[in-house]
Amino acid sequence: MRDTAEPQDLLHWYDANARDLPWRVAPGARASGVRPDPYRIWLSEVMLQQTTVAAVRTYFERFTALWPTVTDLAAAEDAQVMGEWAGLGYYARARNLLKCARAVVDDHGGVFPITREGLLGLPGIGPYTAAAISAIAYDLPEVVVDGNVERVMARLHDIHTPLPTAKPELTRAAAALTPRARPGDYAQAVMDLGATICTPKSPACGICPWMRACAARAAGTEADLPRKLAKKEKPTRLGIAYVARRDDGALLLERRPDKGLLGGMLGWPGSDWGDTPTPAPPLEAPWQMLDEEARHTFTHFHLRLRIAVAQVDATTRPEVGDFMPKHAFRRTDLPTVMRKVFDLAQGALTDRA
Repeated sequence: MRDTAEPQDLLHWYDANARDLPWRVAPGARASGVRPDPYRIWLSEVMLQQTTVAAVRTYFERFTALWPTVTDLAAAEDAQVMGEWAGLGYYARARNLLKCARAVVDDHGGVFPITREGLLGLPGIGPYTAAAISAIAYDLPEVVVDGNVERVMARLHDIHTPLPTAKPELTRAAAALTPRARPGDYAQAVMDLGATICTPKSPACGICPWMRACAARAAGTEADLPRKLAKKEKPTRLGIAYVARRDDGALLLERRPDKGLLGGMLGWPGSDWGDTPTPAPPLEAPWQMLDEEARHTFTHFHLRLRIAVAQVDATTRPEVGDFMPKHAFRRTDLPTVMRKVFDLAQGALTDRA
């Protein structure tokens, strides 16, 4: 081990310790000429935003089984893709996933652009994702900085500026180490180092390939880094969801506006979400309020939905939404919070049938 951080030391460690991930080409296979599929790299990077590898693995394998290529995904039904995405959160990513796939097919002949600049022209691809695809899929020396990389750089250089203020400083530190040889493997190596050794708690410094070069370890501050600004406590919002079923089994659903939370997804008509939601029944009916609430946590707030249910006859016409025939309804097309509402309402409607 050297007293200065060298990319080749990390790459040597990565060659022996790379994680086995379904979207990754192992370093040995890559050395023998196997090239990563840009579609799989892009899909994994979009899924991994604000989500863990453990949570993403099953989703990734299911998506690639259903839609093996970007052309397959571009041709998929919006509702099915949104339903398969349910549980990963940040649903704008799923909408942009479809927009991006269709742009790649329509505007680029089904081939992802190679350069960071070209990738940035696609829907839903920001600087980090563009750099990751360009480096990992095309082996270009782009600087790839995710949360793992930020943590490694903060400790390696003993940087105490709190995140997110420290992002430019940490990016400069990462750029200084990014090699021109094997930049794709190097980008993944730093991520793996942060995920398996330079972990948020109890880092395994004794087996780190950059142990002797780490300024935080020398100063005894590794457990305190990276520093972060205090997070604000999440507020709780309240709402009402209305679940109506016709005598023929059809359910009243509405598709949410494309923009905004859960945009473009199916859901139950409901009130606004706030401190004192205003009741907004979608039709006149003998609504009955359930004792249980559907509870869900979004990125910026907690949500508690009261649930009103009603059984109506086949001639009922709603003011909001449309009745979906029983045979066409798929629970899996709903986002997670709406599935929670349905699971609670279903039992109540069965009891009232």
